[in-house]
Amino acid sequence: MSDQQIVDVDNVGDVYVVSLNQASIGGVEGIEHIRQTLYDLVARQQPRKLVIDFSAVCFFSSQMLGLLVDLWRRMKNAGGSLLISGINPQLTRVFRITHLDKIFDFYEDTEAAVAALRSS
Repeated sequence: MSDQQIVDVDNVGDVYVVSLNQASIGGVEGIEHIRQTLYDLVARQQPRKLVIDFSAVCFFSSQMLGLLVDLWRRMKNAGGSLLISGINPQLTRVFRITHLDKIFDFYEDTEAAVAALRSS
């Protein structure tokens, strides 16, 4: 899979939607590409509303959790919001076990997450 296919970034009005398009996110190169894409987006575009879409993801490593927490912190410090959409029940369980379900808001799909951000 090429770099462009691992991560897609779209605008839906004032909401940025980042779609992760790899079923398994665990390799160092994949995580690093995602990290660089997300950090560049936050630094350059300074979004206030961000959705990370996990609908294509079945597995991710603990490095991905660390990346999400760091990104959530950056967004919060800048006065923004980060929502997670399309995550499967098995991955939701990982967030519960690590207590990260306390800081992230989850939505069934991207449309619901975008609607929630637009109404906030």
